[in-house]
Amino acid sequence: MKITHISLYRYDIPLKAAIAISLGTIESAQNILVEIKTDEAITGWGEGSHLWMIVGETQSSGLAAATDMARLLIGRDPLDIEGCINSLTRYLPGHPTTRSAFDMALYDIAAKAARMPLYQFLGGAKRSLVTDETIYINTPERMVDDALRIQNNGAEAIKVKLGTNLRDDIERVEAIRNAIGDTIPIRTDANQGWDVVTASGVLRAIGNWNVQYCEQPVRRHDIAGLLQIRRNTTVPIMADESLFDATDAIRLVREEAVDYFNIKLSKSGGIFEALKINAIAEAAGISCMIGCMSESRLALTANAHFAASRQNIRFCDLDGCFEHADDPVHGGITYNGYQIELPDAPGIGAEVDPVFLATCEHKTIS
Repeated sequence: MKITHISLYRYDIPLKAAIAISLGTIESAQNILVEIKTDEAITGWGEGSHLWMIVGETQSSGLAAATDMARLLIGRDPLDIEGCINSLTRYLPGHPTTRSAFDMALYDIAAKAARMPLYQFLGGAKRSLVTDETIYINTPERMVDDALRIQNNGAEAIKVKLGTNLRDDIERVEAIRNAIGDTIPIRTDANQGWDVVTASGVLRAIGNWNVQYCEQPVRRHDIAGLLQIRRNTTVPIMADESLFDATDAIRLVREEAVDYFNIKLSKSGGIFEALKINAIAEAAGISCMIGCMSESRLALTANAHFAASRQNIRFCDLDGCFEHADDPVHGGITYNGYQIELPDAPGIGAEVDPVFLATCEHKTIS
């Protein structure tokens, strides 16, 4: 089998409203799509979500890099996933989000060629997956309204974005906990917004309020800070922005810096690298979460396949499309409340609506 054509799409999806995290405000989902066609009439789809303040890529820089990446893959065997990904990584060592879109499309082709859904191709089986839903930074009153809505919808966990300052962040969590009661776990995420002192103060204050963990309390490079916070508070610590690849995973394990890993395909460079990260975590006794940026249900479906394929994935945060004003995806995962149902079609089992696709700026490399 040979790759004959690769099409690249500027994949813009409007949000219902702007959303705020400690690193900035997101106005729309500015993603890219990669469509890889082969000489055996098997097509693979991949999506990357360029959350620039986290991955250091924009949609425009990703599309520019994707043009060069596509040229490297024309004529290659798409079933040689390791060879293809290593070629892209050697050429452009950065650009994990852009590379993840190619990785996803290659795995889609491989699973389709094997006539298996992706979770089965990866060696897994269908299992129960339940996502949380995220509350973004706002006034305590607005965040309480969101928490009550999510609780009424039957959520098993609520994720709360923090990372501003000690007093306001404690007030946010306290207001939410008082409103929803003690039963539903709260998952907090500071997105690097605190320093060690602030993080320690917030987490000590909220430590007895059924807080399941805290994601990335300090800057991504501050591994010593993660360890200090982990030692001085009772809330488990999860690495997110400190964890891009297997090398980061090894360092975090060696330093005993965190309790959990957050794996995101758009951040890790795709499934090929995510499998390595999870294997390192599993060997070290560290459970993982599958997370997301602002992907449509196409990439969220690939993330869910990956989560189903590995028992060490304990938590799911696959709610990115909840904020989207449009859903341009056919097939893919479905949400029964917060329960995720995987498709059984070969490959990822999701494609983008051709009508929506026709509105997207694109180019083809052959």
